[in-house]
Amino acid sequence: MKRFLIVGGGKGGTALLKTLLQMDRVKVIGVVDVNREAPAVREAARHDIPTGITVRPFLRERPDVILEVTGNSKVYRHLCEIKERGTLVVSGEVANLIMQLIDEKEQWFEAWRLRQRELDAIVNSTHDGMIAVNREGRITLFNRAAERLSGVNGERVMGELLEQVLPHAGLDQVLKTGRPDLNRSLTLAEGNQVVANRKPVTDRSGNVIGAVSVFRDITEVTALARQVTDLKSMKSQLSAIIDSSDDAISVVDTEGRGVLINPAYTRLTGLTPADVIGKPAETDISEGESMHMKVLKTGEAVRGVPMKVGPARKDVVVNAAPITVDGELKGSVAIIQDMSEIKELYRELERARSIIRKLEAKYTFDDIIVRSDAMKTALREARQGARTRATILLRGESGTGKELFAHAIHNASTRKYKQFVRVNCASIPESLLESELFGYTEGAFTGARRGGKKGLFEEANGGTVFLDEIGELSPSTQAKFLRVLQEKEVTRVGGTKAIPVDVRVIAATHVDLEQAIREKRFREDLYYRLNVLPIYIPPLRHRIEDLEDLSLHLVKKFNQEYGRHVTGIDPEALRVLESYSWPGNVRELENVLGRAMIHMPYHQQEIKKEHLMLEHAAPHRSEAERDGIVSHGSEKLAEVVSRAERAHIRRVFEEAGGNKTETARRLGISVRNLYYKLKRHGIDS
Repeated sequence: MKRFLIVGGGKGGTALLKTLLQMDRVKVIGVVDVNREAPAVREAARHDIPTGITVRPFLRERPDVILEVTGNSKVYRHLCEIKERGTLVVSGEVANLIMQLIDEKEQWFEAWRLRQRELDAIVNSTHDGMIAVNREGRITLFNRAAERLSGVNGERVMGELLEQVLPHAGLDQVLKTGRPDLNRSLTLAEGNQVVANRKPVTDRSGNVIGAVSVFRDITEVTALARQVTDLKSMKSQLSAIIDSSDDAISVVDTEGRGVLINPAYTRLTGLTPADVIGKPAETDISEGESMHMKVLKTGEAVRGVPMKVGPARKDVVVNAAPITVDGELKGSVAIIQDMSEIKELYRELERARSIIRKLEAKYTFDDIIVRSDAMKTALREARQGARTRATILLRGESGTGKELFAHAIHNASTRKYKQFVRVNCASIPESLLESELFGYTEGAFTGARRGGKKGLFEEANGGTVFLDEIGELSPSTQAKFLRVLQEKEVTRVGGTKAIPVDVRVIAATHVDLEQAIREKRFREDLYYRLNVLPIYIPPLRHRIEDLEDLSLHLVKKFNQEYGRHVTGIDPEALRVLESYSWPGNVRELENVLGRAMIHMPYHQQEIKKEHLMLEHAAPHRSEAERDGIVSHGSEKLAEVVSRAERAHIRRVFEEAGGNKTETARRLGISVRNLYYKLKRHGIDS
């Protein structure tokens, strides 16, 4: 232990004191200065080091070194004179030099420590594990990545033999052979898969003084490789899906250049991948604007755009949409459909509409319930007429079943596999009736369809046309209809060309045609053309024998429609039905039974007298109150008249069992006029 005495308490003495305090095997026995408040004196007092203003008391302790840092040469010479033998006196210049050397050493050590920290930071921040050993195989480096991958605490194993810590690390072989071992795969104890590179560390003479291993976790790489494989598989599946699609698909990048098409695209447009891939989006367009470019400009999808594509100028419809990934536009995809498919769908729609408008004949003679002699006669005549080509005129009151007979006649004829077209002449406005029956040419009137339209007679060619309410035809339409019967040909509205047709006409009317002829409302020549085979269908009041069978048939029908389980009709209720006059005939009977089954309690299975509603009078209200036509002083006359008309029509309509023809007869107006008023007043028909 060297004993130092510092003489001089200024900055130099303070610096030396601090330096000496940090050194091992050095002891400061005192600090001397004439100024008791000198910095070095105060610093020494904090460390319990003796201080004083004279040197002699400290010389008795025989210091090994006296550091003179006062800067006064006289003090140095005086110390040299009074020191004990064996004590070294160091002057201020030499002390300063020593201080500089010490400072430089500290700076070097500090730089070394900084460099060491940087290296530690680099080694510990790398994702790769690093282990180093000395020539004895003891661990000298174990970074954090190595800790993470191996599950071993680096600080605890520092200086330990590596083969005891990680038996399969392999650095012992590198130490023995001095040869590197590269790209070696192994699995660590934690289950991590790594690839290791092991190399020897040599000195300048080439002697092996250690070894280092750098290893990388390939668990994520292996998983990534599986993902890449999965992505390739998914890409193959998507390509197969796109290629197997019957819809033509086209994809472009953000610059509008083709990147993908499928075989359906080639089949539709005639363009191959060589014609499209890498080419501008407009390459395949024969007529129209590129929807790809529109999508790329606006970032919005477009739907149902017609255009022509390919050398053959195919008519197509294009749907295009932007391709976005994480909110960024990456291109555009288009689905191209052949217009021929759309046109076929349109034709299917037209056929569906045609079927809705003109139902096929669905009844046969077996569906007609008959027991009365009058009805048997009508049925026998209808069967005979079905076997001929003659025009048939069905006569009888509304609701007697004339349309049922028409269906049955058609199905019993040789035309049963052809079209059956039914037309209610009273329900179609007169302005449209001619164009519906005879068709029209292009430009025949405002709104006429391009290319014109076939009439019902043309569409029924080879089949049967059933004209209900024939007595409601206007004189001009009667003239054209007569030509169909006489010449077997039609002329479209707006046209001059006669078109031959082969149709069998079944007409029906409740109107007294003979009276209509006398009143000049019906052509006599048309009457004789229609009246070749007249069949009179008796009203229900003339065939009461059929009423029970008809009623039971209707009950079965309503059981299915309403989900009921009515089994029959009470005898007293049946007598009430048989005593009624039935102005609406079978249609009115159907309404009466339907209302009875709707209003009767669900648990009852037999229609009783009280369930029948043949009269609608309310007992405690006046007729005006019941019909809602009591007027108020503030109302205008037109409003009162309109309300009274509506109430009267509705009451008569209900009394006639919903039969429009009978309602029109009772009101003294035409059926066409009745249709107009029912619609205007909102009366449910």
